Amino acid sequence: MGSQTAPPQQTVRGGTTAALKPNALGVLGIMFFVLSAQAPLTGIAGAAPISIAIGNGAGTPAAYVLAGAMILLFSVGFVAMGRHVVDAGAFYTYIGTGLGRTAGAAGAAVALFAYCVIQAAMYGLYGAIVAGLVADHTGLDLPWWVWTLATMAVVQALGAAGVEMGAKVLAVFVAAEFSILLLFGLVTLFQGGGPQGLGLADSFSPSAALQGAPGVAVMFAVASLFGFEATAIYGEEAREPKKTVPRATYLSVLVVTGFFALTSWALVSAYGADKAPAAAGEALSGGDSAGFVFAPIATQFGGWVNDVLPVLLATSLFAGILTFHNSANRYLFSLSRDGLLPQPLRRLNARRAPWAAGCAQTGIALLLVVPFVIAGKDPVLTLFSWFSGLAVLAMMLLYLLTSVSVIVFFRRERLDPRRFNTLVAPALAALGLAGAIWLILANFTTLIGGEASTAAWLEATVPAVLVVGAATEWFRRRRGRAQP
Repeated sequence: MGSQTAPPQQTVRGGTTAALKPNALGVLGIMFFVLSAQAPLTGIAGAAPISIAIGNGAGTPAAYVLAGAMILLFSVGFVAMGRHVVDAGAFYTYIGTGLGRTAGAAGAAVALFAYCVIQAAMYGLYGAIVAGLVADHTGLDLPWWVWTLATMAVVQALGAAGVEMGAKVLAVFVAAEFSILLLFGLVTLFQGGGPQGLGLADSFSPSAALQGAPGVAVMFAVASLFGFEATAIYGEEAREPKKTVPRATYLSVLVVTGFFALTSWALVSAYGADKAPAAAGEALSGGDSAGFVFAPIATQFGGWVNDVLPVLLATSLFAGILTFHNSANRYLFSLSRDGLLPQPLRRLNARRAPWAAGCAQTGIALLLVVPFVIAGKDPVLTLFSWFSGLAVLAMMLLYLLTSVSVIVFFRRERLDPRRFNTLVAPALAALGLAGAIWLILANFTTLIGGEASTAAWLEATVPAVLVVGAATEWFRRRRGRAQP
């Protein structure tokens, strides 16, 4: 399999289907999808307090830098591959191009699984937060799942309205949450830090990075960076994808890494390096991890922050939900276009958005969320915690397969003479990702906040999905040979 680009139009059995709408997104538009997937406020309010409390304490900002460096190395090979492969299937196409269609189908199943479960996880936390906000401000006390189901309909409508509409909605939400957290970090920096000064060595020195349980901190940092790969998913809809996608990818990784490192440092500095772990632990034990984040920001900017940030946390989750809906439906569309899924999923509407795949993705979200509703499970402690950890494990495996595919592809095709981009960086990334997977498995019970038995069966679902994806391609090829 050589280089590929998505054709502007493909003829299939049963009619003709257009490709996704070209020239719809620029660098900034793609970046908003990436930042939305990261859900900056959710990542800070959810992951940073845990990392500071039980990870490497004041060295948490260094963990974000280390995770960002690993993802940046991965991006080098990822971008090199993207210059020769432009398709809405992204990982599926990348892995298939390098390692063969069976491996590609297995990767596609894992990617689709990861995007759907992380979206379902966010629906759980989103429903709980919105239910609380509405009850506090209006007195209307409805179950969390009512707001979740209503939001599924909104997300489906926005997804069908086209990628440009989604980008505009996300731009508003992301700009609000990103700005206030970035401003908090910058103000803290220019004011000389908190009660103990800047304390840069306490957060970024090698000794700070290695104190406590650095593996736990790196694990949560990697989880916070989840979603940057969306740059390639929109390559088919990007203006000049061979330029736009690389720029958006590198810029996204650098911006997100810098953002999380700066914001987590500002939190540590605001409390003081030696007091931050205890404060984070107290917030976690009290069931209010967000309070650990909101309190110093309110001290800096005023009490109004305590009213605004919970709303921004809800919109942060909504933006992430919409982004993963768009990512998953493009995978469904691409797999259908390549004959791995039923033909109806490749249908586009008048705006050339994959509406049929979007309907299927919404249906999958329902199937994932409803069992937790029927069982009466806590949407945060089970749905959000279990599925977010599961999605991170699945995505790390996908990154690893992609890095290996990049190496194999360029050793075979010799399309790019840059050894660092096509061999050294992907190999280093693969080693780092293998280590990250080991850390995730070793600390998976902590990551999901559940029991060891729950962690075990959740971990088992990832290789099971990998096998199902490979088997689908094997049966498809066998059926094709059997036809006259």
